[in-house]
Amino acid sequence: MKRTTINIWILAGVLAASVTSCSKKLDLFPQNDFTSENAYSSAAGYRSVLAKVYGGLATTGNTGPAGSSDIQGLDEGSQSPFIRGFFNCQELPTDEAVVAWNDQTIKDFHNLRWSSSDPFLLGMYARPIYNIMVGNEYLRESTDDKLASRNITGADADAIRKTRAEVRFLRAFNYWVMMDIFGKSTFIDESNVVGTTLPGEKNRAELFAYIEAELKAIENEMAPVKSIEYGRVDQGACWALLARLYLNAETYIGAAKYTEAITYAKKVIAGGYSLHNNYRELFMADNDKRTNEFIFAVNCDGLRTKSYGNTTFFVHCASGDDHDEFGVGGGWYGYRATKGLADLFPDLSGATDKRAMFTTSRYGTSPAQIAISDVSVFDNGLHVNKYRNIRSDGGPISDVNRDFADVDFPIFRLSEMYLIYAEAVLRGGTGGDAATALTYLNLIRARAGATPFAAGDLTPVNNGLQNILNERGRELYWEGHRRTDLIRYGLLTTGTYLWPWKGGVASGTAVDSKYNIFPIPAANRTANPNLSQNTGY
Repeated sequence: MKRTTINIWILAGVLAASVTSCSKKLDLFPQNDFTSENAYSSAAGYRSVLAKVYGGLATTGNTGPAGSSDIQGLDEGSQSPFIRGFFNCQELPTDEAVVAWNDQTIKDFHNLRWSSSDPFLLGMYARPIYNIMVGNEYLRESTDDKLASRNITGADADAIRKTRAEVRFLRAFNYWVMMDIFGKSTFIDESNVVGTTLPGEKNRAELFAYIEAELKAIENEMAPVKSIEYGRVDQGACWALLARLYLNAETYIGAAKYTEAITYAKKVIAGGYSLHNNYRELFMADNDKRTNEFIFAVNCDGLRTKSYGNTTFFVHCASGDDHDEFGVGGGWYGYRATKGLADLFPDLSGATDKRAMFTTSRYGTSPAQIAISDVSVFDNGLHVNKYRNIRSDGGPISDVNRDFADVDFPIFRLSEMYLIYAEAVLRGGTGGDAATALTYLNLIRARAGATPFAAGDLTPVNNGLQNILNERGRELYWEGHRRTDLIRYGLLTTGTYLWPWKGGVASGTAVDSKYNIFPIPAANRTANPNLSQNTGY
């Protein structure tokens, strides 16, 4: 049985009741009763709240898959989870995912036709803001004055102080999600007076500056790489988010920051991480062992973090009659990929690239089977078998009923840092070199059993940047990167690259450039007149 090291399940009931009460309007401050002396009366209480700060990435409430939801008024399984919502925004609008279901507006994502009234976007906006509110409250309640007033001293007080940088990182990460997906965000921090005024807004440039400043401010306050328990963030996570932030700076603020991307990717690479020798094992039920490659992963446990919106979603939504291959008791007959993902691999059997992890026993990988004549027919499409609720050592999983998954969700892996380094070098960043970039790419390809790149493969004449984008697709598919990558390359909405059913057309079509960003949900703007809408919505 896998133990998650952040003990999400020990939260005090008072915390659950108070947080829920503040979330019904989705865009308000926490109420004053959240700062209960019962919740923060001891060092153990602080650890429970810290678990909730982390837990907002894996769970949707405090009582399991349904009930006591953090965010009221939305479907707890499909609309308020972080991982599932993030996947829908980052993968479903791209070549890497389509969905068969007719669940409200879910097909609008791949069709690139969403609107400000979309209930899934309402949930995706609410979840990071909720996580930020919990983090803000923790920071307000963990000052030296607050600790002293509660007679928390010595080692207990020191331990709590050290967690403040972790919480600031998690807040910055949630703001990065808002910046990337929505381009602007409701903005609140620990300095806001609780429950008195409606929060303001930061645009993309302001969020970029805030996130960058926060990460640099806490960089040396965070625990050194690999010195803290698995599932918590350290310096490596801080550097990794900065590297990702800088790689996409031209998208976010219209200014190139590739030199900075190289600088921080190098910091991570020098941190003592290494590629795990088996790619498949990175996405299995005991992947909490992969601390050599994982920089930060969201802990998921089949008994202790039950949710229909964490990695449980991956192993069910991609499976049908072949659910045993995914380690679950039944399939949901939902998500597949398009021919666009299939075309990244020389073949789909895994013989020439072990990362080609697709179902073969039931749905197959022939051209006829991969073709999607009808998005609503689950049999059509490329069936992704990347996440499996099966242990690599053959041991038992936590949930004997095989309903909920033990697979942790990787936020940052070493291979992403190799890819960031290589792309930033090719885009003109300084402080790196092409030979090292080639070495890093070939370490990734060697692990996959793929033919190594030659030096010429990274040159403009041989479409070096396109080769890196393709390698990112092979290495990082279904991990929440593809939409951001396609936008950085100018491919998400344009006609330069088409895939099946892009824009709702069987052969694919260009769409309005406004779909490079998601709209601010109308309900949030109604609740808070301080929020503005993105252009075109």
